[in-house]
Amino acid sequence: MLINLRSIFLVSLLMLSPVAVHADDSEQALDAMEVNPDVGRRGEPKRVEDPNEFKVCADADNMPFSNSKQEGFENKIAELIAQDLGKKLSYQFWIDRFGYIRNTLNAGRCDVMIGTVAGNDAMLTSKPYYRSGYVFVYRKDSGLNITDWDSPDLRKVTIGVIGQTPPTRPLSDKDLLSNTKPYRLWRDLTKPPSWLVDDVVKGEIDVAIVWGPIGGYFAKKSEVPLVVVPAPEYETTNIHGKEQWNIALGVRKGEKERLAMIQDVLDRRHDDIIKILDEYGIPHLPVVEEKKKGPPAARGDVIPKAE
Repeated sequence: MLINLRSIFLVSLLMLSPVAVHADDSEQALDAMEVNPDVGRRGEPKRVEDPNEFKVCADADNMPFSNSKQEGFENKIAELIAQDLGKKLSYQFWIDRFGYIRNTLNAGRCDVMIGTVAGNDAMLTSKPYYRSGYVFVYRKDSGLNITDWDSPDLRKVTIGVIGQTPPTRPLSDKDLLSNTKPYRLWRDLTKPPSWLVDDVVKGEIDVAIVWGPIGGYFAKKSEVPLVVVPAPEYETTNIHGKEQWNIALGVRKGEKERLAMIQDVLDRRHDDIIKILDEYGIPHLPVVEEKKKGPPAARGDVIPKAE
């Protein structure tokens, strides 16, 4: 798996080189070859930070989260924060795969990640500003009624799911894996984030179980009416089946002053941020206080911006 992912990542770098772009330069985003690959390496010079700049780490092609045209909901949240702080918004784009944090935030090429799991030990995170979870997505005209893992209709349909993500745990426990069609969206850079939802629309699968922001956004954009139902939490039955996650903003470890400045905006503008989520069809739940427990979760057990 590591070899395949590394090969895909290296090929993708040749085809889609990371770019640095200011908010008003988005049309030239994919042509702006402004990344020095040596900056950020040990012993090499670091970027000189501009105190008037709000520089965000993001993926240039990962809707509904972000893209180079700044059309994603995380782009809009970044814009809100930058405007509130009176700073100039700019981006360092990088493909969100292995090495993403190392090559962006930790290399000093950018300073803020708008969305990550609250408590992510690779960075310093804000208080959660929303919570989401996996969802069932199916056609409204299908006649299906799927509300939980024990819904009888799950036993007579083809289920699309990303391999090794949390929904595979309850599906395995309920003896439903034989009904699934596995997708390798995280491994295949040629496939759009909407892949599973597109297949529901086309009738290739009956139900998709995907991360809520992906399912909600593309269902809202679909010309075929779709039903989006939050998947029930499964963590108490199988810890690796945790379906719902608190989402926060992240900065580099040790940058408490930067985080405190941003946290003030997150607190004051919380209603505006929720409005952005609603405009994009992002399913969200009340934030739940969680205490870190047990060993770190495996990669397949975390929320998948790039499932």
